[in-house]
Amino acid sequence: MRREPDVTVVVAVYNTMPYLTECLDSLIGQSIGLDRLEVVAVDDGSTDGSGAELDRFAELHPDVVKVLHQPNSGGPAAPSNRALDLATGRFVYFVGADDYLGEEALERMVAAADTHGSDVVVGKMVGTNGRYVHQKLYDGNHPDISLYDSALPFTLANTKLFRRELVEKYSLRFPEDMPVGSDQPFTIEACVRARKISVISDYTCYYAVKRGDASNITYRANHLARLRCVERIVEHTAGLIPAGPQRDAVLKRHFDWELSKLLLEDFPALDPDIRRQVSEGVGALVDAYLTDGLRDGTGVKRRVRFGLARSGAVGELTRAIADETSHGAPPFLLEGDRAFALYPGFRDPAVGLDERWYEATESVSGRLSAGTRLRSAAWDQHGEEISLVVELRAGVTGDTSSAVVALAQGALPQSADKAGARKLPGDVPRPRRSGTLTAESDEDGGGTLLTARIPLAAAKSKRGLRLYVDVAGSTYEIPVRTDGLPMPLARRWGSTDPHRVAADPNTKGRVVITTAPLWEPKSGVGARLRRALSRSKRK
Repeated sequence: MRREPDVTVVVAVYNTMPYLTECLDSLIGQSIGLDRLEVVAVDDGSTDGSGAELDRFAELHPDVVKVLHQPNSGGPAAPSNRALDLATGRFVYFVGADDYLGEEALERMVAAADTHGSDVVVGKMVGTNGRYVHQKLYDGNHPDISLYDSALPFTLANTKLFRRELVEKYSLRFPEDMPVGSDQPFTIEACVRARKISVISDYTCYYAVKRGDASNITYRANHLARLRCVERIVEHTAGLIPAGPQRDAVLKRHFDWELSKLLLEDFPALDPDIRRQVSEGVGALVDAYLTDGLRDGTGVKRRVRFGLARSGAVGELTRAIADETSHGAPPFLLEGDRAFALYPGFRDPAVGLDERWYEATESVSGRLSAGTRLRSAAWDQHGEEISLVVELRAGVTGDTSSAVVALAQGALPQSADKAGARKLPGDVPRPRRSGTLTAESDEDGGGTLLTARIPLAAAKSKRGLRLYVDVAGSTYEIPVRTDGLPMPLARRWGSTDPHRVAADPNTKGRVVITTAPLWEPKSGVGARLRRALSRSKRK
């Protein structure tokens, strides 16, 4: 007689061929052994041969694989619940029918649960074929983590090992009226109820596959379906966790991810009535659950969109998203040590949204870099003095007296050569300016036009051109990008100590000024010709 298995793997299946075969192969090949394994697979009305493939595996492994067939239910919740009703293992594990496991996954997770007395074990999960999987949780093996002070809220899929005693004690099941996200209420409650949660990071247990046609159910849901599901998730979470920092720690994920993704570049193209419904739904959740702490910890881009939805300003919300998609981030208004993002509705009495929603309180490096462009560059030479004159459009307006330009010795450091600007630590002194800077408002494109005159008398090497500006009390270093703008031709500079000076983009498109001595022969035809030309110029 077969003993009770250690783990029951639940597989909800709907039209997942040919991925299903690799999934089932990975289960049968688990190092834990077939005598410790049970697989319960429920075919949810597949029409692509998935049901027949399940039956084939059940015939090959009748003591391990149980298969049930049912009419399509519209989502993974109903088949998962039906499989749970039949599970007999000490633990249950859920796997997507288009995903697969590492060979030692179940053995390692069951061992961790037994060693640490864990009710939930999270095995390292990675994405394949371009599927994104959040990795912050997997920074090491952890025998005991908390839902409230770890990255676990950003890893809420049910692809974990659960002690079945816990599942049955609290009657944990998946809400069958949620087409997407039905695993989150289950996972959140299990983690809230668990005595201990462990993480395995030194072995890849789970491979999440993005199908070639992106037909995973997560990628198919529309805006209203996703909104209704996140409403259910947030309300379920609020019923489990009292208001306060612990609830905020979990709900931060839903504001950062699920709700933010409803207000992306596809929002303006939605039917007006759907835009209104989405805005109202997001606004209601913001009003009920976005505490001051969550609001202030949210980046200004998301915060403004949430605030406009909360205010019912659908027009301004649509324009904010469309304008940023087409033209990039709006400029910052600098007022003393405060900075405000000039999105629609700012200080508009008709919108009635407090200016704090528009205030930049977080690092704004990427946004500053995105709003800063080189407009022109030219040499200006008077006698022995040569200067580079550049016109920049900076993504700031208002009090720009803090802005300076500098030439830094050597190429741009790696940190400043990335896509965004670099926020300088408070104990790092700002480099001294390398030239004069004048500013005027850019009436057409927003922001400020900065004209810099940079004398090169002291430049005898390669130097990167950088703009420094103070925003919200912090100094940012912004690499100046050419964006394909033609640079002025290299020039000869100096008669007694001749140099070649050039302004060129480096491999990242940032402006770098290079000076190098010119070698001139002391004899020969070229030297005599050069001296003759020099004498003729003096006459």
